[in-house]
Amino acid sequence: MSTEGSLGLLSRDVGRHRKERAVELKDGRVAARLPAQDLQRARAFYADKLGLEPIEERPGGLLYRFANGEFALFESAGAPSGAHTQLGWEVDDLEATVAELRSRGVVFEDIDVPGLTTVDGIVEVSGIYPSKGIGERAAWFRDSEGNVLGIGQPIR
Repeated sequence: MSTEGSLGLLSRDVGRHRKERAVELKDGRVAARLPAQDLQRARAFYADKLGLEPIEERPGGLLYRFANGEFALFESAGAPSGAHTQLGWEVDDLEATVAELRSRGVVFEDIDVPGLTTVDGIVEVSGIYPSKGIGERAAWFRDSEGNVLGIGQPIR
């Protein structure tokens, strides 16, 4: 076989291998990253207000792991926009979760969007993800760094 022929086979094999690897994202775990201008202040907020402790710490970063995912706080000079939800949890009892977090000093956001009305910190959103049910009830708050965090409960 000529060198040109061998390179052609190698090139096709590498291309096929890349295509096979590209579809692996659907099987991967998703992890979020949240900026913190003051990592120790953020750590205290997550511990005191949310009852969460990092499972791992490195210089400039904290890792939190849950049943179905993880997120990391990383030290950053940048600030979050605070204009959208950056991380969310799905819970079975939204009222109980909101009440517990309020008892720890978490302040929930009032939503000012046409069609959505906040009642005691909770908003009902209809038809959001049909695969999860007919809608979702949700509440949002900010962490110590300005990141917008959400809690949702599907309406089935």
